[in-house]
Amino acid sequence: MYFYLEMIQEEDQLALLPHQCGVYRFLNREGKVIYVGKAKDLKKRVSQYFAPGRNLSAKTKRMVSQVQSLEYTVVDNESDALLLENNLIKTIQPRYNILLKDDKTFPWICVKNEPFPRVFQTRRIVRDGSYYFGPYTSGFYCKQLLQLLHNLYPLRTCSLPLAPQAVTAGRYRKCLQAHIGRCKAPCTGEETSEQYQEYISSVSSILKGDVTTVRKLLESQMKAASQAFNFELAQRYKEQWEMLTRYQAKSVIVNSRISNLDVFSLTTDAGSSMAFGNFMRVADGAVIQSLNVKYKLHIEEEPAAVLSLFMAEMKEQLGQLSAEILVPFLPEAVPGESRVRIPARGDKQTLVALSMRNANNYRAEQLRMMELRDKGVAKEQKTLKVLSALRDDMHMKELPLHIECFDNSNLQGTHPVAACVVFRNGIPSKKDYRHFAIKGVEGPDDFASMKEVVTRRYSRLLAENNPLPQLIVIDGGKGQLSAAYAALQSLGLEEIITAVGLAKRMEEIYLATDKTPLFLDKNSSSLRLLMQLRNEAHRFGISFHRQKRSARFTRSALLDIPGLGPRTLEKLLGHFGSLKQISLASQEELAKVVSFALALKITEWNRGK
Repeated sequence: MYFYLEMIQEEDQLALLPHQCGVYRFLNREGKVIYVGKAKDLKKRVSQYFAPGRNLSAKTKRMVSQVQSLEYTVVDNESDALLLENNLIKTIQPRYNILLKDDKTFPWICVKNEPFPRVFQTRRIVRDGSYYFGPYTSGFYCKQLLQLLHNLYPLRTCSLPLAPQAVTAGRYRKCLQAHIGRCKAPCTGEETSEQYQEYISSVSSILKGDVTTVRKLLESQMKAASQAFNFELAQRYKEQWEMLTRYQAKSVIVNSRISNLDVFSLTTDAGSSMAFGNFMRVADGAVIQSLNVKYKLHIEEEPAAVLSLFMAEMKEQLGQLSAEILVPFLPEAVPGESRVRIPARGDKQTLVALSMRNANNYRAEQLRMMELRDKGVAKEQKTLKVLSALRDDMHMKELPLHIECFDNSNLQGTHPVAACVVFRNGIPSKKDYRHFAIKGVEGPDDFASMKEVVTRRYSRLLAENNPLPQLIVIDGGKGQLSAAYAALQSLGLEEIITAVGLAKRMEEIYLATDKTPLFLDKNSSSLRLLMQLRNEAHRFGISFHRQKRSARFTRSALLDIPGLGPRTLEKLLGHFGSLKQISLASQEELAKVVSFALALKITEWNRGK
């Protein structure tokens, strides 16, 4: 029965509510359902929301203040009320109700409702009379189980019509070629419906967790085939029996005397207004299903009410719950005719503890993920704020998501090198760092070196059609910046890339198009980011310069050894691969490449370093 009341805040309207079991719905001024609830006694339950002096939480008070009207439906018992409440919440998704937050769809194994049923994995349930087993929390486990079933039985996988007169000869050949060794092609009449249904019966038993019955059937078939001297068939049954035995060994064994029951557990987190539940199904002494879920609590709900909705959700997904249900505390209502127990000891109490441990672990994992996600959002917002400030300070049009910084390094004009570091979204992208050996500059000329490096860098990016930075930072003053800007002009990039110079002494910033330096506050986030870029480029460039200088000095010193000339050194490098390996080589190893006397001299030189 369905009823509608307006202005339920008035006492005379509340008086019209019956003392019966049912489901009520609160509506706001726009006529939208904002809350769905169930009650043993509709009048008592709804009146509690509007009783003077009632101690309601802030969230519940906010919900009640928006209620303008009421709808309610009378049902026969609490179980029906629970199922109706669950269906309405899922259909309407009211603002203040408990909502299942798992946005992913779990995989199921479907036994299709057709003459020769196919068995396959799906994430969509179609109410067409087919049987669905699951849900499985692991897609990999679901595929492995499906592969086991297809290895055990020659199940049909194609979607060809099953009436022989409806299929052309060409499609028959295609079907037979595609299923050699896997399917006996029932579409051609090669296999009877009775035989195929035996396969399906065994498959359904395995999916329900009744592996023992199928194993006993295979044992009897194996013995019968052996007694009839059909040893090939007996061997096939034996292989199937062994596969099932291995599959059963992987299940979580509880107790062979415990079978056909469900376990529910629930834990809540007041800080996040979340509830986390675990469901386990036990069959044939083993846990065959385990599923974790989370709920968002928009107003304060008792754990017993949330547990009831969890049960209703699983009943809807699974079709029915087991005759016996184990729980850590009693739910508000139970869907169906299942018997609910709170075990105090023994294996059943151990099962409830195991389920609670799963729920608590899932809670810790989800809260940690939410914490990391919140930190990631906060960090991203902070980075965006810094880059926005840098864009404004450098008078840029675009956000500098891609920044590059250049630094020259040399020792009195010798071994000149340069470094380019890359920051993306405000953080170093070390895979994009580049070293440059200066090739076209003689002597200590920082300006010419900078122009060469910038030209080489962006000529290559243009040639390879790679993305260009929005901002480049030059380690140096106006002279180095002018050289870099001239390189950009020669490539036609001066309007695309903003170039700035950062001088070390006063940390003044030079803009390529402005003669007056810019001084930012020492605590400015923009200046700190530019300094981080400059320091990173300097570190990266110095390490490369030292490496080259050390190799050059080592090479020169080796050439001072009497009897060791450039050709011999090249021979040694070709054999050992590097100067470092030459210095680490033993006298015997060196003597394989050069004379014994020269090997002795090199060894003595290595010791004297």
